[in-house]
Amino acid sequence: MSANQATSDDVLIGRIAKGDRLAMQVLFARHHVRVYRFVLRLVGNEAIAEDLISEVFLDVWRQADRFEGRSAVSTWMLAIARFKALSALRKRPDEELDEETASAIEDTEDDPEVAMQKKDKGQVLRKCLDALSPEHREIIDLVYYHEKSVEEVAEIVGIPENTVKTRMFYARKKLAELLKAAGVERGWP
Repeated sequence: MSANQATSDDVLIGRIAKGDRLAMQVLFARHHVRVYRFVLRLVGNEAIAEDLISEVFLDVWRQADRFEGRSAVSTWMLAIARFKALSALRKRPDEELDEETASAIEDTEDDPEVAMQKKDKGQVLRKCLDALSPEHREIIDLVYYHEKSVEEVAEIVGIPENTVKTRMFYARKKLAELLKAAGVERGWP
C-alpha cells in the first residue's frame, strides 16, 4: 500500500466519522475484497463471510469517530474482521462445523482439467497452506497476502511481536515440509 493510499484511508475515516456516505463507499470499494478473503479463510463459509463483511463495515461506519490512527486503517479493519470471524466460529455448533469442513474438502469429479489443476504449483501451495494450523495460517496470510508487518500482525491478532515471529518461523518451517512432501522443493520464498 502506498503512503498516498494510507493517507487517503485516514482522510476517508475522518470523513466517515462526520457521516460522509461517499467516503464509506470508497473505503468499502478499496478494501472489501481483501477483508472478505481474510474472513473467508478464517470461517471457511462464503455465506457467513458475506454476513461478517457487512458487520465489519457497519462497525467501521459506527466507530470511525473512535479511530485514533495508531495503526493503518486496513490493520484496524482486519482486527475488527478477525474478532467477528472468531466470534462467529465460537457460536457455531461443532456438528455444523464438521459437516461444512468435510463438504469443503470433498473433491468433485476428477476430469482431465481438474487433474491438471491439482498438479499446478499454486494449487499445491493452497492445499499446503490449508494444512497448517489456524494460528500459523493466519500469520502467513496476514504477512504475505495482506503485507502486514510483525507489529501490525501483533496488533491484529492480539499477541506479542515475539510470538508473531516465533509462529512465523514455525509456520514457514512446516510449510516447507508440506511442500517438500507434495513434491515442490522450492515453492516458498
